[in-house]
Amino acid sequence: MYLETFGTTSDRTSKVFGMGKDELARKSVNTLFKNQGVYNGLLAVMILLAVFVFASKPAVMVLMGYIVLVALYGGMTSNPKIIFMQGGLAILTLLSALF
Repeated sequence: MYLETFGTTSDRTSKVFGMGKDELARKSVNTLFKNQGVYNGLLAVMILLAVFVFASKPAVMVLMGYIVLVALYGGMTSNPKIIFMQGGLAILTLLSALF
């Protein structure tokens, strides 16, 4: 979330996403990155709520399934490594909850 929302034009963001700082500074790209960062931050809040407030295994499973689906979509439409970058921990969480 930090890289996308607050560090959008940083050297680290440029390296992680393989984009030049000039491209990251473009208003349209910057806006898209910030939106993605807010989405990721809200997912983190939802996960914390599911685990600590509701203490609900089904709620965590649904959230992890959603994250995996979004990662699969990103992998198919953008870059296959997104599946593991975005969905890796969710996949591991689902697997650990099943066994």
